[in-house]
Amino acid sequence: MPLPQAFLDRMQTMLGEEYPQFVAAYQQPHFRGVRLNPLKCDRETLETAIGPLQPSPFSPLCFYTETEKVGSLPLHHAGAFYSQEPSASSAVTVLAPHPGEKVLDLCAAPGGKSTQIAACLMGQGLLWSNEIVKNRAQILLSNMERMGVKNAVVSSCHPETLCSRLAGFFDKVLVDAPCSGEGMFRRDQQAVEEWSPEHVKACADRQLAILHSAKQAVKEGGVLVYSTCTFSPEENEGVIRRFLEEEPGFVLESPNVSFGRKAEAMDAVRIYPMDGGEGHFAARLRRVSENPHSPSTLKLPAEKGENFKLARELLQKIFRTPPQNSLMQAGSRVYLLPEGLPELSGLGVLRAGVEVGEVKGKRMEPAHGLFMAAKPEALRFCVSFPFNGKEMAAFLRGEELGVELDAPNGSYVGVAVDGVTVGYGKYSGGRLKNHYPKGLRNKK
Repeated sequence: MPLPQAFLDRMQTMLGEEYPQFVAAYQQPHFRGVRLNPLKCDRETLETAIGPLQPSPFSPLCFYTETEKVGSLPLHHAGAFYSQEPSASSAVTVLAPHPGEKVLDLCAAPGGKSTQIAACLMGQGLLWSNEIVKNRAQILLSNMERMGVKNAVVSSCHPETLCSRLAGFFDKVLVDAPCSGEGMFRRDQQAVEEWSPEHVKACADRQLAILHSAKQAVKEGGVLVYSTCTFSPEENEGVIRRFLEEEPGFVLESPNVSFGRKAEAMDAVRIYPMDGGEGHFAARLRRVSENPHSPSTLKLPAEKGENFKLARELLQKIFRTPPQNSLMQAGSRVYLLPEGLPELSGLGVLRAGVEVGEVKGKRMEPAHGLFMAAKPEALRFCVSFPFNGKEMAAFLRGEELGVELDAPNGSYVGVAVDGVTVGYGKYSGGRLKNHYPKGLRNKK
């Protein structure tokens, strides 16, 4: 599809003698990448399944791949990796989250950057992933579950409401803002069709408003990273300049990365197709002003009642060493909570932590996510199949499996692919009844 002439004219002005190289890139296939999920997998296991991986410069977890249609692969089902355009991982590298920190991903769907943050936190600290659009928030939730993230809250809340209520709570905040998507032109025709100079201006105004909401959530001395997947100066350097003029409590600091190139008259990073990625911009800001606010801590009632008892008994049956995190009940479901939660009410929370299971009659059936967040060695019973075996293919189609286990009838048994948990089944008489969710199954 032809690119908009106004876009090309502006890029020629911006790039000068590099412009022919930029235009030539649009005649080439777009970059494909995968990002390793160290919460569940290692590089050797991943390479065995999808072939040699070429490191990208944007994150130590991100690799180039020429493999297509990776979504049906068993290790993708298992959350061993996330399919992601390579330069999209740059923003979290600029954010540089560390284990133990509290991090907010304010515009998080579909979950690429949130699951990357979770990998950096390695189960320590707290991640809050928010998406204002409810159906996109459900996709975010599904990806967080697939990747086995335990220490996270997923919400669908307006940024202003969320950040005012959680003012001063976070060490680091990422605003990967909705944008005109110029960095997606090579792989998304709709982004080309929707582009116009007016759309660019509207995006810039919205992005500035989101930044002003986000600033409230950053504690004193904390970091705010702003990123887009567009080339537009209005949406990138322009938004940062306007924000710093209106908010003297923040300063721009070096992104401290070696990839990409310096932004226009600003210490931020730009990535073009010539730099090995489809396109990204990221700026790192530090809050130097005080933020005296802090949200109230979540207060949980005592674990009284049959549902809590059923949940604890279920955890005892499934795990060698049952997790001792606090439990919270919501309707007929019970959740295993991460530590250090603020008050959750009124913030559109879809899930906090990991769902243990749902009460059905006088029993509790375990949730798929409980197994996805568990390593095989943590489970009392687990079977592992090779990625290219007929058993794994059958399991991902939802079929019952024949297995011989030294386990009591009625036991819940984890199922793994090459040692990475992908789901579970219920064992009885040499058969494993399949509990892989119907909406996730391969069709053939």
